[in-house]
Amino acid sequence: MITQELKINMGPQHPSTHGVLRLVLNIDGEKVRKAEPRVGYLHRGIEKLSEYGSYQQVITHIDRLDYISAITNEFAYTRTVEKLLGVRIPERAEYVRTIVAEMQRISSHLLWLATHALDIGAMTVFLYTFRERETILDLFEELTGARLNNNYMRIGGVSRDLSSFFIDTLYKFCDEFPAHIEEYDTLIRENRIWHNRTRGVGVISAEEAVSYGLSGPTLRGSGVNWDIRKAEPYGVYDKVEWEVPLGENGDVYDRYWIRVEELHQSTKIIRQCLDQLPEGPILIDDPKIVSPTKEKMNMEIESLIHQFKLMTEGFRVPEGEVYCATEVPKGELGFYLVSDGSSRPYRLKIRAPSFVHLGAFDRMVRGGFVADVIAVIGTIDIVLGECDR
Repeated sequence: MITQELKINMGPQHPSTHGVLRLVLNIDGEKVRKAEPRVGYLHRGIEKLSEYGSYQQVITHIDRLDYISAITNEFAYTRTVEKLLGVRIPERAEYVRTIVAEMQRISSHLLWLATHALDIGAMTVFLYTFRERETILDLFEELTGARLNNNYMRIGGVSRDLSSFFIDTLYKFCDEFPAHIEEYDTLIRENRIWHNRTRGVGVISAEEAVSYGLSGPTLRGSGVNWDIRKAEPYGVYDKVEWEVPLGENGDVYDRYWIRVEELHQSTKIIRQCLDQLPEGPILIDDPKIVSPTKEKMNMEIESLIHQFKLMTEGFRVPEGEVYCATEVPKGELGFYLVSDGSSRPYRLKIRAPSFVHLGAFDRMVRGGFVADVIAVIGTIDIVLGECDR
């Protein structure tokens, strides 16, 4: 039977297209012949805005790239500036950064699992995952004063130290969370509908995944063993034991399984970091980069002057350029930073994983069914805030 090929719009208002993504689909009956993502509805302009703020002020913009993973965004940006400055932060700050980054990974994966399951038609998982995510957001609020857009990292360390309440609650979370992961997995692992919607859907081979520049769980689901935390360790990832989960088939199911396994690995990393957490400062001792303490400002006129100049002018970064990549929950987040020696970035280019993954979207859905489009969008875990940067 001959059918007519149609061109239809999916989104941007539909919830399953994750907010502001518009997809132009060429379909032949239920089959997808071509899929073209159209982005640009947010008009964030974060890269350009960053040229008008001091290096420290830019952190508040970076938070909003991926608003459900703000702390890992900050981690990536502060590492880039520190690399250009040539500073090394205190050991305790490295441990604290690693702990909160892995908490953010858990929080991000839980939100992903909840919404991905909803997209496919499973409701209960959503309620269960939000229960544990609330615990993490409450801890972030206790530590930073905010549940989202935390503005916690500082160039040279972190803004506040972990309290004993924070550490005790996090130990308790690490004890209880593995049982909850099994709870989510039990709800869907043996579910026949889940298997039919995910097995063999949105397949991308290892070679194709590499050629499209995919990263994170989307790449590892195709069996490619690449994780920046292992390949180029930063923080204290080289001081703890953990594994990189790998998929085999590169389909929606494998990408789901990778993220569930990463929940276990992140819990393992956090527990080891808490056990090894050393004493010491959480910021470098350099008054030209970090504000002096209130005690010093009350006693020394020089410290008061440093604080005033930092707040009004920022600090100068040596002339040069640098690229620094960090493994965030969605994949490789990289910052290419150019400094002209002033107190503001001359240029900032962001390599955002969601934008790169959308480039492979057509390859993933072409030849599949219209209903699979939603499953594939969910499994590449995009946030349009970092696409329209």
